[in-house]
Amino acid sequence: MKKEDASVGERIKMLRQAKALTQEELATRAGLTKGFISQVERNLTSLSVESLIGILDALDEKPSRFFDGAFDEKIVFKLEDRVEMEIDDVNKFQILIPAAQNRLMDPALMELSVGEKTPIEEPHEGEEFGLVLGGSIDLILGGKVFKLKKGECFYFKANKKHYIENRRKNRALVLWVSSPPNF
Repeated sequence: MKKEDASVGERIKMLRQAKALTQEELATRAGLTKGFISQVERNLTSLSVESLIGILDALDEKPSRFFDGAFDEKIVFKLEDRVEMEIDDVNKFQILIPAAQNRLMDPALMELSVGEKTPIEEPHEGEEFGLVLGGSIDLILGGKVFKLKKGECFYFKANKKHYIENRRKNRALVLWVSSPPNF
């Protein structure tokens, strides 16, 4: 595992092992308990700044070096990273990238059963993109209806009221990306 891919607990464990220390030795040096160090390394407890500084001092590690690269952007998001949301009249709505409000785009995966539609979005700044992954949908933008089927996509400035509706006979699956984030 690369340093920048590891959690704080995993990074502490790697440093401890690199210095050939046991959890008990690190705990003694940091003025903590072996059980607490074990929980920290397994990400089972939160860590106060004071405890972290004590652990880093015991490991002879500068905080700036410890965090160098620690907050590099996450590149790969797994199924378990998705956040299920409840949206009126939408069968299934998943935020694909957690904490997207800190990013420029907000991708979501939507499953619309027959007759379902997204809430009407009022005009706002930004742009919207969508790709129909399955089924067919109607995009209603400023009162105008655009019919899209599997494999087709939409892209528009969000300066008009808009929503998506499934008026067909089968379930629809849509990847929807909003920029800036607004889900």
